[in-house]
Amino acid sequence: MSPVDNLLEQLSSQLDSLNRSERKVAQVILNDPQLATGLSIAALAEKSSVSEPTVNRLCRSFGIKGFPDFKIRLAQSMAKGTPYISQNVALDDSAETYTDKIFSSSIASLEATRRKVDPAMVSKAVDYLSQAHQIMFFGMGASGAVAQDAQHKFFRFNIPVVAHNDALLMRMHAAACRRGDVVVLLSFTGRTKETIEIARIARQAGAVTIAVTAPDSPLSEEVSMALKIVAPEDTDVYMPMQSRLIQLTLLDVLATGVILRRGEDFQDHLRSIKHSLVGTRLDPNEAE
Repeated sequence: MSPVDNLLEQLSSQLDSLNRSERKVAQVILNDPQLATGLSIAALAEKSSVSEPTVNRLCRSFGIKGFPDFKIRLAQSMAKGTPYISQNVALDDSAETYTDKIFSSSIASLEATRRKVDPAMVSKAVDYLSQAHQIMFFGMGASGAVAQDAQHKFFRFNIPVVAHNDALLMRMHAAACRRGDVVVLLSFTGRTKETIEIARIARQAGAVTIAVTAPDSPLSEEVSMALKIVAPEDTDVYMPMQSRLIQLTLLDVLATGVILRRGEDFQDHLRSIKHSLVGTRLDPNEAE
């Protein structure tokens, strides 16, 4: 099955072109493909708050004659790939093939996310971050590395900033929050129990909580606002690749927004930070 034939990727890339009812069904499937493969058409319709004919229309819009065949295609899309590596990579792929697959799927995922990101929500998040007394980035597992990358960017903005990937430290920092603090929680699935609980603690303490997470996930329902991401990648089975790149890119977007809010005068501050590194690098001519 080529990437073009992958039903999960088709659902993700064409989500915005579906009508409202069909989009509800597609979103339920994308949120939990494994669960969707075990549902009857009636159960999927009920979970999506639509009628059974709507589910059938969605099937036909992807050239599939009925729901049973749709579930087969869905299962094939999930099964394709080498577990714990990437959904699109096969065990017998050559270096040329898997290199092309990884780059192509990453580019496609970023492009799909670009089309779906809500600029109004980005602007709202930038407002909170620009006015924060302090910013905390929390993430576990692969998202912990993204949190550290965010700290590396945001420390330049004259706002106290920390990043943590330890659940106990996150819990204590969340409890110590006060009004004016902003906590950014990173979780692709939005189903990590500790992250959800930490979001609740931080919000109860008075902090603004922002999640970069899956739409309609438990975490997205627990925070002040969510920047919602969808990627055709089951991180319960495969090593996080596309999801991590999407998180990193969204944080670049937020960092850029904060810089632009600071105005032209702030450029001198950023320039001085960059200039501080000049003495740490070899002159190109000397290196030769």
